[in-house]
Amino acid sequence: MGKTSEQYDQILKRSTSLFEKKMKDYGSAWRILRLTSLTDQIFIKAQRIRSIENKGVQKIDEGIASEFIGILNYSIMALIQLDRGVVDQADLNVEEAMHAYNDFAQRSKELMEAKNHDYGEAWREMRVSSLTDLILQKLLRVKQIEDNQGKTLVSEGIDANYFDMVNYAIFALIHLELE
Repeated sequence: MGKTSEQYDQILKRSTSLFEKKMKDYGSAWRILRLTSLTDQIFIKAQRIRSIENKGVQKIDEGIASEFIGILNYSIMALIQLDRGVVDQADLNVEEAMHAYNDFAQRSKELMEAKNHDYGEAWREMRVSSLTDLILQKLLRVKQIEDNQGKTLVSEGIDANYFDMVNYAIFALIHLELE
């Protein structure tokens, strides 16, 4: 489990750095995005990954690792939006955004550690393509919950799905680094 924690932290360090740099470039313009827009952004990235996996070829010089980082960061942005609500103007400075980002990243890691304890790191035996499919499944679930105005009868809420997508993206990135 120590190895997973270290690998997780390395991936998170890279994605956090990218998020912070984009915050410095663009500010918190993403704060105007409705949850459905963030869900669709993640969906586009996951679909591209699946398309590349199926075709075995890509025409844009940006690999699937960057798409998984995008899924990770957009999922954390969605968690922030769920927590703070959507706004009409950018309202977070870099420090505030990083604090919120780091809070949800830490909560994602704590969830991963709890699930890894219970599942015995089963994700290590999975293929990257299976992790892609699980992310797409989570996205379809989120879309359905969004279409139901956030109401569920027996299922976990939208936030649980975003936390899982963060962790699946990190697991995929760990696998990609090991290949």
